[in-house]
Amino acid sequence: MLWDLLFADLDPPTAPTWKEHAHDWFAHHVEDSTSTRLPVIDVQGSIVATAIGTVELGVPNPHCPRGRAVRLANVITVQGHRGRGYATELIRDVIRWAETVGADRVDLSATPDGQRIYEQLGFTGTSAPRMKLVL
Repeated sequence: MLWDLLFADLDPPTAPTWKEHAHDWFAHHVEDSTSTRLPVIDVQGSIVATAIGTVELGVPNPHCPRGRAVRLANVITVQGHRGRGYATELIRDVIRWAETVGADRVDLSATPDGQRIYEQLGFTGTSAPRMKLVL
């Protein structure tokens, strides 16, 4: 499963739990095209690349007038299939979908490896630092 590849280097103590939650999440959202986009690249019957787009609802503000943003996450291509434009194709797919669901913007967190692709597609850095609180 490609999702496992994203976290292959991690060995969290809750590993079985997150996989169960992920399975339930995918089962619930895979058919809901109003809140989730899961494009894939299939090569000879095998999925070799994927991305996830999810609608995030917030309070309308000057940077997001309708309060609808799409979070782009987990863009991944299997080793051996990289460098063929699959990530770019997937990102464009999520952007087109974001427009159809009335999103004001697409947000993401980029790794240094992926930053160049996002910049070529028009993404820009922001001054807002990301923070989190793990519960």
